[in-house]
Amino acid sequence: MSFWKKPISLTLLNQMNQGTAADHLGLEFIEVGDNTLMARLPVDHRTRQPFGVIHGGVNVVLAETLGSCAAYYACGLGFRGVGLDINANHIAPVKSGFVTGTTYPLHVGGSTHVWAIDLRDDAGKLTCVSRLTMAILRDDTAR
Repeated sequence: MSFWKKPISLTLLNQMNQGTAADHLGLEFIEVGDNTLMARLPVDHRTRQPFGVIHGGVNVVLAETLGSCAAYYACGLGFRGVGLDINANHIAPVKSGFVTGTTYPLHVGGSTHVWAIDLRDDAGKLTCVSRLTMAILRDDTAR
C-alpha cells in the first residue's frame, strides 16, 4: 500500500499551488518520492531580503508549503491538514541560484502529523531546517 493516501503527482502539486504566495515566489515541485516531496524556489528579487540573501520568511514559505502539501496527500480521503506550529533554524545564507527543500514524515498519526523539512543550496549545503506540526481534520472544503 502506498504511503500517499490520495492520488499525487507533480502536475497536481504544481496546479494546486497556482495563484498562491508560493506560486508568486516561483516555487516549483520537482519530485514525489515514496514518502517525501521536493520543491525548489529561486533566490532572486522576489525572495531576497535587503541584504542580498534569501529572506528567512521565504524559507518558511517553502517549508510550510512542502509540509502542508505532504500532510494533505498523506491523509485519507475526506481529511486535510492545517498548520499548528512551524519553526525554522536558518543555518547558512543563500545569495543566488535555488533553494531546494525536501520534506519527510517524523510522525503520521490520525489527528496530528509532524514533518521535517531540510533546505539546501545548489551545492547541496544545508541552509535551513524546519519542523511543521499539522492537525488532521475532516475536509469540509472538498476539492
